[in-house]
Amino acid sequence: MHSFTASEAKIQFGEVISKALREPVCITKNGRPKVVVMSYEDFNAIEKLKLNNLKIVLANSIAQAENGQLHDIDDVFSDLTTDELNQAEGQG
Repeated sequence: MHSFTASEAKIQFGEVISKALREPVCITKNGRPKVVVMSYEDFNAIEKLKLNNLKIVLANSIAQAENGQLHDIDDVFSDLTTDELNQAEGQG
């Protein structure tokens, strides 16, 4: 993954976009990674994977409930991140 400092990214924004169309680009600030710039297609692919993962978790939970294997809601969603849970609420 190519990396730019925040200052470099400001000055070379066109180059950042050009590289991000081919692969994700890391933007650093104070020597630490802060954001990743990627193509819209890559972003959508990642979002679809996250949504599919949520659907699989829910389908498995429903199947277990139908078989009498009930679980606490916190256990069902424990593997999901806060962002994934928030996104699922927005998709609903």
